[in-house]
Amino acid sequence: MIAGIVKETFPGERRVAVVPDHLPTLKKKGVEVVIEADAGREAGFPDRMYEEKGAAIVKNRAEVFGKADVILQIRNAGANPDKFETDLQYFRQNQACISFLEPVSEPKLLKKLAGAGITSFSMELMPRVTHAQSMDALSSNAMVAGYKAVMIAANTLPRMFPMSMTAAGTVKAARVFVIGAGVAGLQAIATAKRLGAIVKAYDVRPAAKEEVQSLGGKFIELDLNTRDSQDGGGYAIEMEEKMLKKQREMMMQVVAESDVVITTAAVPGKKAPVLITSEMVQGMKPGSLVVDLAAERGGNCELTKPDEVVEVGGVRIIGTTNLMSYIPYHSSQMYSKNITTFLLHLVSDGQFHLDMADQITSDTMVCRGGEVIQPWIRETLGNKTAPSDESEPQRKQKLWKV
Repeated sequence: MIAGIVKETFPGERRVAVVPDHLPTLKKKGVEVVIEADAGREAGFPDRMYEEKGAAIVKNRAEVFGKADVILQIRNAGANPDKFETDLQYFRQNQACISFLEPVSEPKLLKKLAGAGITSFSMELMPRVTHAQSMDALSSNAMVAGYKAVMIAANTLPRMFPMSMTAAGTVKAARVFVIGAGVAGLQAIATAKRLGAIVKAYDVRPAAKEEVQSLGGKFIELDLNTRDSQDGGGYAIEMEEKMLKKQREMMMQVVAESDVVITTAAVPGKKAPVLITSEMVQGMKPGSLVVDLAAERGGNCELTKPDEVVEVGGVRIIGTTNLMSYIPYHSSQMYSKNITTFLLHLVSDGQFHLDMADQITSDTMVCRGGEVIQPWIRETLGNKTAPSDESEPQRKQKLWKV
């Protein structure tokens, strides 16, 4: 099998899908690698490092697609909507592709991918089960985003994070409030705490309290009915507007007392819930910050603008997106581990061996045989029937070869 790695074309994307250190592992399992020239340069991995590990460097992007059995990318289809169709012309029938695809927000682009006869897997759909943890690229991304959000805040805030005893007196510690205690939020809490800030956090899931406290943060408890606040995978679910309004009212005082507010609440495929209103921003002290990690989906702050810094009454709202590309070296390392582990899960003796009874395979495969095969995506596209060649039960009993 030949795996192809191409330069990412999404604006500002500096990561690479596979780093040189993971090539020997692939080779042991019968997977050779061909890579587009300079694909890893911006992430800190020049071509010579790939050559030293046995990869073939190709200058022509189309040639990578022409040689590869599977294309490994960070962004394809809905995750790269403006450039997606440029690559679509290079794909060939029965080729495979593994990447982020944004299947929830851009299902129509998946239809085009399927129409090209490509067997595609979406990294976003990795099931949250123990044996898939090493393939969980969403968690890797979230960890980097949580860390970088605090670094941006510390660099921008006109005061220091830690308390310091100086000849001029005591410098008070900065107060950081993290909204959302998922992977990104927990990393933000840990990072801010290590920098010496006083950290408070809130999550709609009561179960998050123990995790927040274990990192040295104080968990803010609001009197809300949150019994049904998470799905079976442990992710927070979308709240009703009535509960959101009550939540905002109860958080107003905590936000006003904070020097930095970091928001992390996002619902896949939907606009991010507004947790910080303009009124709440007006109640914050001049010089305070809001770092909105949901900016790409509209933002958790009512005033957020993606990839802009908005200033209102001396309070800055930072809406930087794709924070992983601000730390491309380590972000690429983590994603590379995720995607190569996943590829090897699908491969046996250098060939695809796709067991549709396996949850990891069946949950992540979105296109095969010219069709979108995930039932919930098919419903979004207005097609409620099973793929035309066979029923769902038959599909799950069969081993598919690409």
